[in-house]
Amino acid sequence: MPSNEPSVLECRIERWPIAGSFTISRGAKTEAIVIVTEISQGGHTGRGECVPYGRYGETPEGVLATIFEMREPLAAGLGRKSLQTAMPPGAARNALDCALADLDAKISGRRIWSLLNRPAPNPCSTAYTISLGSPEAMAAAAAKAAHRPLLKIKLGGDGDAERIAAVRKQAPESELIVDANEAWTPDNLERNLAACEAAGVTLVEQPLSAGKDDALAHIRRPIAVCADESVHDRASLEGLRERYDAINIKLDKTGGLTEALAMADAAQALGFEIMVGCMVATSLSMAPAMLIAQQARFVDLDGPLLLARDREPGLRYDGSTVYPPDAALWG
Repeated sequence: MPSNEPSVLECRIERWPIAGSFTISRGAKTEAIVIVTEISQGGHTGRGECVPYGRYGETPEGVLATIFEMREPLAAGLGRKSLQTAMPPGAARNALDCALADLDAKISGRRIWSLLNRPAPNPCSTAYTISLGSPEAMAAAAAKAAHRPLLKIKLGGDGDAERIAAVRKQAPESELIVDANEAWTPDNLERNLAACEAAGVTLVEQPLSAGKDDALAHIRRPIAVCADESVHDRASLEGLRERYDAINIKLDKTGGLTEALAMADAAQALGFEIMVGCMVATSLSMAPAMLIAQQARFVDLDGPLLLARDREPGLRYDGSTVYPPDAALWG
């Protein structure tokens, strides 16, 4: 850090109501539970937000405790570079990494992309998620969102061919990407991919369970397949090329922006297409991911659009166009 003054760490759990409910193959939820981390030094405060995810064995209380374990190292001068080896990837490191990046920007008086020697982010178009439901319910939701250029369709196994056909009928002009959240099996994989191809789907995300996705290497993939649960950081990229065409970079998986940027560069060098994704969370979670969005073919940063309300100040959304964060929010 630029100052020798000890830093002060604060951290809290926040709950943000979801507009309606958010449903994927693993279940439904009505609120987003996030952890906000604040690191203060020299009259400046940097903030980061993470979303603990039960799929990876994380709980809000456990992540909160892990963050607080870093209080003394941070007070002793731990910075972003050292943080990468001091903690494993995951939600806790994400909150700290993004808070440290925000703090560095505030202390220096420069935007974070300038400090990182990255181009200033431009506005981009984000996907909008259609939750898993009956074909009729998903068709109705798609009809309301048919004006959006990119829809992300949550699927869940049995009946998915009917679901994606119903969505396509109601959103004939939208680009469609699909997220199965590990719900397909080797037995229905090719049938479901064919249904997606027939509906003009551009990308299918994580059709099979992580660690049980070998079948993807032994079939013809008629459309691009993207790894999500199968990929976390750079260490998990090796061996994915035979099974996947793209990777979904989420800061809660990589453990922050620092690793996410390095991973995006490494993945592109290996020939992967880039998707940047998110959990359902506020604009404070999305803001750092806007730097990854500049390298992404697919941007899925609609978390705040799924909430009943966002934090203030938040990112500016104009329809599906999301704008870079103001300094008052982050970075």
